[in-house]
Amino acid sequence: MSFALPIRALMRLSPAFLVPFVVALPATAQAPTPAERAEAERRERQRELDAIKNDLARANAERTRIETEIGTMRADRAALVRSGIEAAARVRELEGKVIESEARLAGLDGREAELRASLDERRDLIAQVLASLQRMGRRPPPAMLVGADDVLKTVRTAMLLGTLVPEMRDAVRVLARDLEDLANVRRSILAERDTLKRDMVSLDNERIRVEALAEARQKQLATSEQTLDAERQKASGLSRQADNLELLIGRMETEIAAARRAAEAARTSVVARGPAATDRRAQMAALQNAGRMNPAIPFAQTRGSLPMPVLGTRLREFGAQDGLGGTERGQSFATRPGASVTAPADGWVVYSGPFRTYGQLLILNAGGGYHLVLAGMDRITVDLGQFVLAGEPVGVMGDAPPPAAAVTTGSSQPVLYVEFRKDGSNIDPAPWWAPRGPGAQTNERVRG
Repeated sequence: MSFALPIRALMRLSPAFLVPFVVALPATAQAPTPAERAEAERRERQRELDAIKNDLARANAERTRIETEIGTMRADRAALVRSGIEAAARVRELEGKVIESEARLAGLDGREAELRASLDERRDLIAQVLASLQRMGRRPPPAMLVGADDVLKTVRTAMLLGTLVPEMRDAVRVLARDLEDLANVRRSILAERDTLKRDMVSLDNERIRVEALAEARQKQLATSEQTLDAERQKASGLSRQADNLELLIGRMETEIAAARRAAEAARTSVVARGPAATDRRAQMAALQNAGRMNPAIPFAQTRGSLPMPVLGTRLREFGAQDGLGGTERGQSFATRPGASVTAPADGWVVYSGPFRTYGQLLILNAGGGYHLVLAGMDRITVDLGQFVLAGEPVGVMGDAPPPAAAVTTGSSQPVLYVEFRKDGSNIDPAPWWAPRGPGAQTNERVRG
C-alpha cells in the first residue's frame, strides 16, 4: 500500500529539526568535552565582540558621511528643515516596518514552539518507525541517527514499502505534515529575521541623520549662545517654581525673553494673515515652503489633519479616569524605545526641559491661543524660541516611562503624553489627528 505524503518536502528538512525528538535513542555521537565547550564559548564571545566593533565602526563612518553632507547645507535653514522632516518621515516608516516584523516573528516563534511541543510528544512514534526498519534488517538505529535527514529517509522508505503496521499509518502521515510545517516556519523565521536586521540597520542610519540635522539646526540658531544659556537657566528656575502647566506657560511667555518673543510672533502672525489664510491653494503652497517662519495654516483650521507625533499604542484617552481620582487631560501613547518624536503642528518653542513628574517637556505655541504639550521624552532636540514645522523632529523617547506615567498607565514601555490647550483650558487632541490611510500602521489602538 502507498501513502499520499509530502515526500519531497520531507527530504528538504534541515537536520537540526529532528535531533531534539530522537535524543532518547542510542547514538554514536559523543558529548563535547569541557575544554571543547569552553573553546566554543570563547569563539562565540569573540564573534559578538567583533560584531559590536563592526557596528560601532559602521555607525561612526555613517555619521562622518552624513555630517559632511549636512555641512554643505548648514547655512540654508530651509534645506536643513526639509532634510530633517524627510529623515523623520523615513524613521517613522522604518519604525513601522520593525514593529510589523517583530509582530510576525512573535507569531512564527509561537507556531514553532507549538510544533516542537507536538513533535516532542511523539518521540515514541519516531522510535517505532526506526525500530520497524531495524526489524526488517535495515541499517541499525545508531547509523541512522547521524542526522535528522536519515530519520526522514527512514520514514519515507517505511511509507513507500508499506512496512508500517496499519495503526501507525495515520500517525506517520500527521508526523510528516508537521515536519513540513516546521520546516516552512523555520524558513519564514530566517527570512523575517533577515528583513528585520536590514530594517534595523537602515533605522539606525536614519536616526544618526536626524540627530546630526538637529545638531546642525541648533548650531545655526546659536548666534548668541551665552544669552540662550542664561535664558535656559532662568527657565529651569521657573519650572521648579510653577505648580502646573498653565502657570508655567504664563510665566515663560512673560518672563523669558526667547519665549516672550515666540509668543508675540505667534500672536502677530495670526493677526497679520487675516482672511487670506482661508485660501486653500495659498495654504498648500505655504506648506511646501520649508523656510517659512510662520504657521502655514491657522491652527484652528488644522482639525482632522495633524500628523501623529509618534508611532505607538494609545494607552489613555482625554477625559478617561486617570487612576488617581481625576480625569485625563490629554492622551498617552506607549512607544518603542528610542522612538522619534515630531512636531504635530507648526509652532514656536516656549518651553523645553524637565518639568516635575512629566519628564522632558516641550511646549509649542501654535498661535490663536493654542498650546501643544509633549512630555515624557528622554531628550529634546529643539530650543527656546525656535520655530518648528509640522513633522520636524523635536525629541527622542528613552527606554522606560517617567515614574508618574508608569504608575498611571501601568506601561513598562516609554510613554509620550500629549496635551492640547486653548486659552489655558484643556481640549481633546483626538479630533485633530489625521485619519489613518490604507496600509498604515494599525498599532494606534486604545488600550486600558
